[in-house]
Amino acid sequence: MQKQYLEVGKIVGTHGIRGEMRVECWANSPDFLKKFKTLYLDEGKTAIAVSCRPHKNIALMTAKGVGSIEEADKLRGKILYIDRNDVKLDEGEHFVQDIIGLKVIDADNGTVYGVVRDVLKTGSNDVYEMKAEDGKLYYIPVIPDILDRFDFDQGAVYIHPMKGLFDDED
Repeated sequence: MQKQYLEVGKIVGTHGIRGEMRVECWANSPDFLKKFKTLYLDEGKTAIAVSCRPHKNIALMTAKGVGSIEEADKLRGKILYIDRNDVKLDEGEHFVQDIIGLKVIDADNGTVYGVVRDVLKTGSNDVYEMKAEDGKLYYIPVIPDILDRFDFDQGAVYIHPMKGLFDDED
């Protein structure tokens, strides 16, 4: 089951004296947070009206009711969430949090290879770090020749493994 509230960053400090906060962005870029007028604390239990702007590799955020450095500092370390319903993803895009934990299954014969542990950003394409049942780690390039489909209801990603991906095949 997919989570309703997704982690998008963490408040890591303050900026200036008027309550602006520095946010470490866990999305594609700090620009992503500019789209939102409401973010959430405590996995959706507390909504806060916000305004964000990118600044280098972080986002600077102001929140309604936070007008001083002291008030902003009280939120340091808090995780920020978005409501899944507030985001429209393009075709073929998925939240990393939805992919982590999926079973990796051979699309041709149903063999279960392991579970996705992480999604690594390499620049040219993503790579799924997969942990097999024996504890060994494998790295699966996310390219059209390998990736077949996702089935989030079944908690699986189906692949067509290349030779040598899981064994030292010739």
